[in-house]
Amino acid sequence: MSQTLRLFEAYGIEMEYMIVDRQTLQVKPICDQVIEALSGEIVNEISLGRINVSNEIVLHVIEFKGNGPQKDLVRLASSFQSEIQRVNKLLERWDACLLPTAMHPMMDPLKETKIWPHGQNTIYETYNRIFDCKGHGWSNLQSVHINLPFANDEEFGRLHAAIRIALPLLPGLAASSPLVEGKVTGIQDNRLNFYSQNQKRIPSIIGSIIPEAVFTQKDYEEKIIRRIESDIKSLDTDEVLEGEWLNSRGAIARFERNAIEIRVLDIQECVAADFAVIGLVVSLVKSLVDGRWIPLAEQKAVSEQDLQTTFLGALREGGAFEVKDPFLLRCFGQKNPVTLQYLWQKICTRLTSEDYPVKHFAGEADVLLQKGTLSQRIIKSLPAQPQAPDIQKAYRSLAACLNDGTFYG
Repeated sequence: MSQTLRLFEAYGIEMEYMIVDRQTLQVKPICDQVIEALSGEIVNEISLGRINVSNEIVLHVIEFKGNGPQKDLVRLASSFQSEIQRVNKLLERWDACLLPTAMHPMMDPLKETKIWPHGQNTIYETYNRIFDCKGHGWSNLQSVHINLPFANDEEFGRLHAAIRIALPLLPGLAASSPLVEGKVTGIQDNRLNFYSQNQKRIPSIIGSIIPEAVFTQKDYEEKIIRRIESDIKSLDTDEVLEGEWLNSRGAIARFERNAIEIRVLDIQECVAADFAVIGLVVSLVKSLVDGRWIPLAEQKAVSEQDLQTTFLGALREGGAFEVKDPFLLRCFGQKNPVTLQYLWQKICTRLTSEDYPVKHFAGEADVLLQKGTLSQRIIKSLPAQPQAPDIQKAYRSLAACLNDGTFYG
């Protein structure tokens, strides 16, 4: 993000998908071949116009991202849909396709993971050596990242305060990973469950997932980044990994481009659903920054530990989780405990009636909030103890939803 961008002046959106066999849905580690077919050579990133395509740490995942900050979310959604269809058409030569949702439902990462082997992959090799990147928490998770800009320290503080409050609510909106290795686990957001544990060797890297209550660059670097760099030093003797890049909290400050990156959103079944989520999240954060709910001083006072309790409940139960935290209930004008699905419906009703970005995705947001999280809809479509053919049928339908731009269930 450019330093000249003010709060909510533009957005950086990133979306990750798996490459799988069209018939069996087994992962296909061919991201390098796809990029070579698109660009004529194997590179880390190529531009398709408004959308860039890049590699990730593993060969079966491909990332689509806006080519720089974008001001028009509606136009950006259309561009994502077009380029996803373009890449899906190209994948036909390998009898492959893109698969949505935040986790592959049957993948065995210990057997199927292949790390990106090309170019300047020293960082990937170092990460793999320290953390062993073959587990679900590394090689079987797809998400949407939202990058929001800030122009100066004052804007950073307001934005960081607002995002911290929004984060615990997000799994209740976006959970899409209910299966692991062919089993319904009872957890709505297994991606976040693995994500919260995959760097436990160095706890300071992820902290409480909810960032600490710090609201200036100086405090952020001293209390978060320096601690990470100190803790990794004994394992990263060549100093390959930088603290700002290592930081894996649910939202991370990127001071080199003056943005905060929200990282806890599971990817949905289609671009329309993802941008309904994006529109709701951006609008909620903006309304908090605007002081529509509670004053800034009160936003800054809440602890990450209190917010984490709701976050962990939300990743387990999704929209069905009952919010009991007194601060969050008071913040959003609720006197009694309510489910996250109900709370999001109330938030959406208020924000679509005002001048917030979600008004451009109001129809899609309403569908999402009425039908429930994608995890809920996937579970509903499967038998109580699904077998491989049941899962393959459901996820082939999800792959079709991605290509066609339609909701599942």
